[in-house]
Amino acid sequence: MNSMNDTGVGAGPTSGRTSHTHRLRGLVGTGSIATLAAMVATTLVAALAQAAGVDFEVPDGGETIPLSGFAVVTGFFSVVGIVIAITLQRWSARPAERFVWTAVSLTAISLVPPLLSGANAATVTALLGLHLVPATVMIPTLARRLRTRTD
Repeated sequence: MNSMNDTGVGAGPTSGRTSHTHRLRGLVGTGSIATLAAMVATTLVAALAQAAGVDFEVPDGGETIPLSGFAVVTGFFSVVGIVIAITLQRWSARPAERFVWTAVSLTAISLVPPLLSGANAATVTALLGLHLVPATVMIPTLARRLRTRTD
């Protein structure tokens, strides 16, 4: 008797690697889209704050932070977040939980420099808010992607 039931067939050695590659690509793709969204959102909020009268002038040198600077810095640190998520996906038993804990901690630490910048109250307040904008985009998006991990 010949059975077509293949439930007893074990997975080959490459299936785990394919699954890992698929998860990695999914995380990088989702993270890349979230990064672009965070960059746009942060730049838009900065432009709105600037239109409302925030000068974004940092007293140490009197330079004004350009709108493009918000996009570049947001993009850079969002990619750092993706790298952290990839690392935790690879080596943590609970990557989503660890990622949220790490990302929230790093976001809290990032709030310190604006408070120490010596800028006027409007600029400090806007900068604090602008640190939270990309965090609200990146952290939930990457954590959700890490939670859908299947082993």
